[in-house]
Amino acid sequence: MPAAGPRLITRPFVVVTGAAFAYFCALGAVAPVLPIYVEDQLGGSGVAVGLTVGVFAVSAALLRPLAGRIGDRHGRGVLVVGGSVVFGLSVLAYGLIESVPWLLAMRLISGVGEAAVFVGAATTAQDLAPAHRRGEAASYFSVAIYGGIGVAPIIGEAVQRSHGTTAVWVLAAGLAFVGAVLGAFIPKVAAAQDGPPPASQTRLRRVFHPAALGPGCIMLLATSGLVAFTAFMPRYALDLGLDGSGRVFLLYSALVLTVRILGARLPDRLGATKSASAALAIQTVGFVLMGLWAASAGLYASTAVYALGVSLMYPSLMPLVIAGAPDAERSQAVGTFTLFFDLAQGFGGILFGVVVAIGGTRWAFPVAGLLCAVALGVLRYGPIGRGEPVGTQAFDEADLDPVDQCPPLID
Repeated sequence: MPAAGPRLITRPFVVVTGAAFAYFCALGAVAPVLPIYVEDQLGGSGVAVGLTVGVFAVSAALLRPLAGRIGDRHGRGVLVVGGSVVFGLSVLAYGLIESVPWLLAMRLISGVGEAAVFVGAATTAQDLAPAHRRGEAASYFSVAIYGGIGVAPIIGEAVQRSHGTTAVWVLAAGLAFVGAVLGAFIPKVAAAQDGPPPASQTRLRRVFHPAALGPGCIMLLATSGLVAFTAFMPRYALDLGLDGSGRVFLLYSALVLTVRILGARLPDRLGATKSASAALAIQTVGFVLMGLWAASAGLYASTAVYALGVSLMYPSLMPLVIAGAPDAERSQAVGTFTLFFDLAQGFGGILFGVVVAIGGTRWAFPVAGLLCAVALGVLRYGPIGRGEPVGTQAFDEADLDPVDQCPPLID
């Protein structure tokens, strides 16, 4: 695949990536402060902390398909602006309430904003990318997500220590409103015409877009393994004699970001299916190595292998989703695809909780590797691997999106 071609890094692409970065900074600033707020200031129990943190994902998951339909009908910018404003207002309300039930209600509203912003911004990033550079676009877009979630928690904790919890809510709301302002400049691309949905769209299809089901199931299996890594690796690190898991997480995050920046074009050059296959194979090796090499050096080495696989996963699968969806249904497809992230959290939490209860922490990782191997089999021998269309529209790499006239910044 030649590197030359239509521009990817245009002003609109920078705007939507900036809006996503501002929003995920807001999300990241809240994350470390919220559990402490529930326990220390609202007097909540451990169960209350878990519910407050987790209920956010419930409304986000339920609203993603609806957010996709709104984005297709009225434009992606509506989702980014509206979702950012909803999230910002709900976070401001955190400081005005004095009970856990009311905070749970506000967290549900925050999840509505999450569903809208992610679907709108992720779809726009694909709208603005030439067809043969969609994997690269997904890589750069994901850097905004990882960057925001990675940097903002440190800032949120610092603000909480120096100015109190209320200042964190104000900071997060302000960042969300910055995302809303940037979202107002997102171009309206590939929105559907007003009117009733096509007759071919059954009620089930409008909720679960077929273009996203194959890639989504693969993502569910692979991302469930991430639950094992984030939830049980810290205990495993202590069992291996490390004084904590911070350096392991730092290695993981640094490698994912490095590959997605420096290797952003790999999924497009290899092809989405080959790149996703490599990602799943590498993750399988990393997880198996993590379980078998029970030593501190083994944990670092296996984490490095696993991170390389993760770095290629999302940028490889997202182009398959976009390729299978008609232009007027892209947001619906992205909404369905991102729904599988939420499903993976619930499925992985239950599965690996049972595995650890039966066999111990170490066994969570080979089981996670088995899930990645199953996902690889589904990818290689399912409809996608046989070259069959994943949705309702065949993909032609020569059919580039009509956004090439956007003023370029850099190629």
